[in-house]
This record gives sequence, structure tokens and C-alpha cells, in this order.
Amino acid sequence: MEQENWTTVIKPKEKLLSVDLKEIWKYRDLMMLFVKRNIITQYKQTILGPLWYLIQPLMTTVMYMVVFGGIAKISTDGLPQPLFYLAGISFWQYFSDCLNKTSNTFVTNAGIFGKVYFPRLVTPLSDVISNLVRFGIQFGLFLCVYAYYQLFTDITIHTNWYALLVPVLVIMLAGLALGFGILFSSMTTKYRDLQLLLSFFVSLWMYATPVIYPLSTITNEKIRLAMMLNPLTGILEFFKYGVLGVGAHDWWMLGYSFGFMVILLTIGIIIFNKVQRSFMDTV
Repeated sequence: MEQENWTTVIKPKEKLLSVDLKEIWKYRDLMMLFVKRNIITQYKQTILGPLWYLIQPLMTTVMYMVVFGGIAKISTDGLPQPLFYLAGISFWQYFSDCLNKTSNTFVTNAGIFGKVYFPRLVTPLSDVISNLVRFGIQFGLFLCVYAYYQLFTDITIHTNWYALLVPVLVIMLAGLALGFGILFSSMTTKYRDLQLLLSFFVSLWMYATPVIYPLSTITNEKIRLAMMLNPLTGILEFFKYGVLGVGAHDWWMLGYSFGFMVILLTIGIIIFNKVQRSFMDTV
């Protein structure tokens, strides 16, 4: 009997930590289709459409200016409030959007996963990439406000060479969101309560991150140390120092954030690969 020659052989991965980058690259067209789907469907059947990418951070900034800047009188390290708040919002919004979307990978895509084979990491990766579009628009808004204060006011903003690290900081932010996201996604296949807990946790997490206030306002050493253990703190403070000239910029903080990201992604991938073998039995 003549032996059949198969073009594609699908078999379980032998190692839990294995990530076949070559296979993911092979399915890059599918990933781009998911990216396009995510962008189009987010504001489909809305009147303003993509303008919401600009309206949301503007409305949030105004709210922060009234509540935290006007009523609570929280310092912005001498920077104009719109500029300070937009800097934090653009980075935090990207992280929270990526985390919330990737945390539902298995539940949201159960129908597709049960019918068609492709590397499951393609789906959370597409969420991270599609959110870059929103981040790019919001970061562009921040740059417009930054240019206004630099060119048309007497306020001096001391930008320095640390601003060149912005692409690296965005990659680290994406890595942290992906790591937390696939970790939660793997656990929510069995424990759905974690989905509700995550949304609540993310809301509280923002207040433990220097988004609406600078780290310099925290004078209590124990609280300051706890906040510096937050892997997002070093990323946001480095960004603010590089672009706006204010903020903590200790290299150990950035190194800690990077190391935390690597360990988190490693653990997340191990659990993700383990769950994807049998998640259809529990979803």
C-alpha cells in the first residue's frame, strides 16, 4: 500500500514552554485578519466611529483635571495638567485594553478553537497588535498637546534622550499585558469568577500606578517601596522622565520591570500551552 504524504502534520507539543515562532509567522495572514476584525468591530454601528479613540482620553483627562487636579489638588510635578494626565492615560489605557481582551482568549474564541487549527497564541497577539492602533492615535493626541505647550506657551518641558526608550517601554508594556492576559485566560476556562475579579482588580490597579499622580508625591517609604514593586511604575516613570523631564528614572526599576515581564511571560506560556490541550472540555 502506497504511503500517504501529508502536507501538514498536527501533533501536541512535547514541551510546555515551547513557542513555535516559525509556525506563528506562517499564520501571520490570519493574525492580520484578526487585527482587522478587532479594529473594525470595536466601534461598528457607532455614529462617531474611530473618533472615540480621541474622545475617550479627552473626556478622561477633563475628569481627572476636575477631580484630582481641581478638587483633590494632587501635584503634577509642575507640569500642565492636560499634558501630565494624557501621558499616563495613553500608556495605562493600552495596558488595560490588552489585558482585558487577552484575558478572554479561550472563552471568546471557543467556537473557532473547536473547529479550526492554528497556533492559539495568534489570537492574544492579534489583540496586542490591534490595540497599538488605538495607542498610536492617543499618543499622537498627547504629542499634539505637547507641541502646543512647547511652541505656544512659556512653559519649558525638559525632554531628554531617555525619550528614545519609548518604543522599548511600549514593548515591555505589551509583554506584561500579554503575560497577565494569557495567564488569566488560562484560569478563566475553569473559574469564570476570575473574569469579574479581573475587571475590578484592573480598576484598583490604576490607583496603585503613578498615572494620575507622580511617584514623588509618595513620601511614606513603605508605600513608596510597595509601589515601586509594581512592574508598571518603572515604565511610566521612565516615560515621563524621558518625554516630560519629571519622574523617577532609576535603571534598577526598569530592569525589575523587564525581568518581571520575562518571568511572567514564561509562566503564562507554560500554563497557556497546558490549558490549550484540554480547554474544550471545560469551556
